[in-house]
Order: sequence, then structure tokens, then C-alpha cells
Amino acid sequence: MQHLWKTYGFGIVFGLLLTAFTAYALLDVFVIPHRYESVNASSSYEDDTQSASGKPSGSSGGDQQLPDSTQPEASDSQSADGAATSDDEQPESGALTGDNGSSANGESAGNNTPSDNRDGRNDASSPATSSVENSGSSGSAAEIISTDTEYSDGNISISITTCRKYDTDIYVADIRLSSAQYLKAALADNTYGRNVKDATSAIAKENDAILAINGDFYGAQSEGYVIRNGVLYRSSAVRGKEDLVIYADGSMEIIVESDRSAEELLEAGAQQVLSFGPALIEDGEVVVSNSDEVGKAMSSNPRTAIGILDDLHYVFVVSDGRTRASEGLSLHELAQFMESLGVETAYNLDGGGSSTMYFNGQVINNPTTNGRTIRERSVSDIVYIGY
Repeated sequence: MQHLWKTYGFGIVFGLLLTAFTAYALLDVFVIPHRYESVNASSSYEDDTQSASGKPSGSSGGDQQLPDSTQPEASDSQSADGAATSDDEQPESGALTGDNGSSANGESAGNNTPSDNRDGRNDASSPATSSVENSGSSGSAAEIISTDTEYSDGNISISITTCRKYDTDIYVADIRLSSAQYLKAALADNTYGRNVKDATSAIAKENDAILAINGDFYGAQSEGYVIRNGVLYRSSAVRGKEDLVIYADGSMEIIVESDRSAEELLEAGAQQVLSFGPALIEDGEVVVSNSDEVGKAMSSNPRTAIGILDDLHYVFVVSDGRTRASEGLSLHELAQFMESLGVETAYNLDGGGSSTMYFNGQVINNPTTNGRTIRERSVSDIVYIGY
């Protein structure tokens, strides 16, 4: 035994130390939360970073939710180094079966009343999705499944329409605002940092959101601009990276990070800068091709996108995917669908298991990472409509 220790002792100790260091490094990158300070300390929005008195005990997926996996979660199409994650596997033969998305899960949000300080009425203006009845450049028209989920209070008007196209259920929120101040973003735990995550629905509830979608999962990246509600959190640029800028007047613009600094954008009035991409629509024209994809993601995925039609008139779009009931969209299909809505500018956000739409206390789509279980994936941030 002593002979073996003298011969191999150093190697054994070195191996144990290396294993411990590797385990710590992986935990540090993917699990251990790190909270950082913002680059600038003030915001031009009021009450954007205030938190609720208590965090919700869980997300609002109801009976469809299963316990979270113990494995670290990451952005669907990009990990910290930009590589594809294991979430991009095709569903197994036993993938989830179900209807086409017009179940109670997709419609129940309309039966939920807003919080006491809002007057929710079913008198929202006609949704942008009426334009999907026209074939346009995207081929046959989408089948409209449901249009009975609405909210309106004088400042905010939202109408949710569920469509069926490309063998996929697509949820479209048509939004009209009286002011851009109601278009906001929020961070998980209202904290900027790495591995600070929560479900879209939990972040939405914490910030009293009426409508919310997942954001760009900034926490899965070490670079790329992060501006939320007029606060600059990260200013390191990625060469060639396309960002969506939402300005204080509610207008949207696609920029390339290497062309303009985060400080310049902030000075120009940027309230939100989302760094995922790519751009889908610019000046009303599709700007992605059939060959474009995010990282190494498979072509058909759950997707999340945001677009603007006119002054203070927006759409949030989320598609299901990776199941027998809903195949999912390629980037080009998503862009074509956004074009059929008549948007002037549209941008792709984090997708896959992150793709979630929350409305009036309910998750109204069917989020899934692997196609076998319906549950939300924890994310770094959301884009939402609220007070």
C-alpha cells in the first residue's frame, strides 16, 4: 500500500483537486447566482424595479407543471459560449400529444379578472392578426382558432389570438398603448447578474404584469448590451450582433452593437436593448432567409418575437413546438408570419423551452424544452406590459 501511495499518490491528489476545481467551475458558471451592479445608477422610468412583497410560490402552469429538473438550465439556442444546448434534441416517439392549442389552457386567461386597480373589459380594438387571413408573401393564410381573450382599461388594450400555421400553434398578442411607459422589462428577482433566474410567470407576477413574454436571457451570455428601463447594466459589445432598441417614445430600431456604443444608445433615449436576434423584419421586409438559424438550433422550435406595427402599436408572438401537436417554426417561418401581421420591425428573442406567454395570471401557451413535459424554463428576464 505504501509503495502504491509513493508511486501514485501525487497523481491521486492531483486528480482529486482537478475534479473539485472542475465541479466548482461548472457550478460557478451554471448554478451559483452572481449579482452585479449596473453601469449607470438611475432610470428614467418610475417604479420599474420595485419588487412585490413576496415572490410567487411557483409558476402559473397549473396542473401541467412538473417539478423543475436539477440540471442547470440555459438559453435555448445559445449557451454561454454561443453553442447549442441539449435542449435542441428532437422529441422522442413518446412526445406529448394533445389538441391544436385551443384547449382551456389557451383560453382560460380570458376568464381571469385583472387586479383591483385596473378595469378589464372585453372591448379591445381589432387585433393585428386579422391580416393573417390574407395570404401575402407567406403562402396560405393562418387558421384563427381563438380570439376571445382581451383586456382594455383606457391606457392599455390587448387582444390575444391563437392561430394555426406551419402545423404550429401561434399565440399573438396585439397591443395598443396610450404611452410607451407601459412597455417595460424586468429581471428575475429584480436583480442583474449571472444565474439569477425564475419562470416568466413568476417574474411577471412579481412585477404585476398584465401581459409578458420571455426576454433575451442575457444571463446566458457574458457579452452583449443590456439596457433595461433606461438603466445600462452591460456595455460590452459583440461584433456583428444585432440588437433591438426600444426608445422612450416607443419606437423600435435594429442596431449592430459594433456600430454604436451602449452609452450612445442610452444618450439617444434607449429604454430597452435586447441582445439575442437576429432581426426578422426591417422596414416591413423579411431580412432572414431559409438558411438562417440561431446557433446550432434545429430549424423547427418554439419561438418568441416582438414587433411594432405603428406608433404605440405592438405584437408579442409566441409559438409552441417540439410536440406532435405543434411542430414549431423556423426563423424564416417566424419572419413570414410576422410579415403577415403587417409589422414594420420584428425581432427574435430567446426560444425553445424559454418561449412563454403570460396573460392575466395564466401561462397561455405550452412551454416545453424536450417535447415530453409542459413546464416553463427559468429565464433571466421578461418583456411585459403593465403599470
